[in-house]
Amino acid sequence: MDYGDYEGVMGLEVHAHLLTDSKIFCGCSTKFGAEPNSHTCPTCMGLPGALPVLNKKVVDFAIRVGIALHCNINRKSVFARKNYYYPDLPKGYQISQYEEPICENGHLDIFVNGDKKRMRIKRVHMEEDAGKLVHEATIETSTYSLVDYNRSSIPLLEIVSEPDMRTPEEAIQYLKTLRDILVYLEICDGNMEEGSFRCDANVSVRKKGTEEFGTRAELKNLNSFKFIERSLDYEIQRQIDVIRKGGTIVQETRLFNADEGITYSMRGKEEAHDYRYFPEPDLLPLTVDDAWIEEVRRSLPELPVEKMERFMKEYGLPRYDVEILVADKDLADYFEETTRLFAEPKTVSNWIMTELLRELKEGNASAKGSPLLPAHLAELLSLIKDGTISAKIAKDIFPELYKSGASPKQLVAEKGIVQISDEDAIIRIIDQVIARSPKEVAEFKAGKEKLLGFFVGQVMKETKGKANPKLLNELMLKRLKN
Repeated sequence: MDYGDYEGVMGLEVHAHLLTDSKIFCGCSTKFGAEPNSHTCPTCMGLPGALPVLNKKVVDFAIRVGIALHCNINRKSVFARKNYYYPDLPKGYQISQYEEPICENGHLDIFVNGDKKRMRIKRVHMEEDAGKLVHEATIETSTYSLVDYNRSSIPLLEIVSEPDMRTPEEAIQYLKTLRDILVYLEICDGNMEEGSFRCDANVSVRKKGTEEFGTRAELKNLNSFKFIERSLDYEIQRQIDVIRKGGTIVQETRLFNADEGITYSMRGKEEAHDYRYFPEPDLLPLTVDDAWIEEVRRSLPELPVEKMERFMKEYGLPRYDVEILVADKDLADYFEETTRLFAEPKTVSNWIMTELLRELKEGNASAKGSPLLPAHLAELLSLIKDGTISAKIAKDIFPELYKSGASPKQLVAEKGIVQISDEDAIIRIIDQVIARSPKEVAEFKAGKEKLLGFFVGQVMKETKGKANPKLLNELMLKRLKN
């Protein structure tokens, strides 16, 4: 996107729900979708006398992210109270980390239009989530806003970038790359619709070539890549228009109206001192030693960038294929399992990226939940390779194979669609087609060789697509030339 002699300056604050079974400071379940206020206790409800106890798995996950993002893992970190009032915050404060977070000074490399760019990570810290307000609930004749505290004290990691992004495209690529890493680490499901991966954006503008930052506005609660890109583009353009008209940018928090495609003011932006941070008195400083860090490091899985490099080297796949396959961990696993059973990586990749992805998209499903197992895709490709069926037949039956989860061999046998590879049988049909097409035969022999497709098509029509295409083309060419 071109903003003339101006450029955007963006830093993102990502909040990721962690895949722990219990909350960060109590034993309540983190399962999504339960009855309102059914996963609560005195601790996450902030009742007097209830004390928090830190969930060790949250610390493990924070260290995992810190290592993956090349951060410094602080051996000592401190929890703090972030004080503010809001109806969905039962204690009147949020337990977070402020001056001494667990991870600092990392980076994340992204690729935009083939160019590599490094985004600095300022900090990664642990905190608890607030509850959830449910608006426009009607009780008898009155309208209320209700509060569901199931989400209160769900463990979060907040990942804060430096203001290194200049375009919405860079911001989206940063978010997608970060989400892929969190999913690969198996610490967050990355579900933006359920709010388990969401982001706030700090946006300002400045003249190109200048170093000084402009006054920033914060965009809150962005939860889809499409809306994030639209909101960033609108906000950058809005600020440029204000400056060009001689106005002043106000530091504030803004929300995005997806229906109108605009941002609008929500409230004045707070500074850190407005939250009256102070160390959490009910939690001791957290100490992490080298042994703990190394234990977590040894448990790390292969990350997306490493997997991309391995797929290109080990399987000889082009970058385009690899970027699609590796962007989804389940899809990458599906590819590897299929390739293990049918050792032609490019063929497997082609079928996954066309036939399988089409069905997954239509059914809004993941590769992990695909009814068509990797073993069945490998079996289907083997049937094509050994000449049992043609690629066309395979594509025709693919939707049925996907929906039913049936064995390709069994389905082919039941439908009687085995490819005809008997030379004598194919020649008989070829001769019939040639006999009733004297005009086309004469034109072919006169040099109009494009008519080969006509003859092949006629035979395919007679055999209902069952003739072996390779064999048919060879036999047809010989017959016509003789």
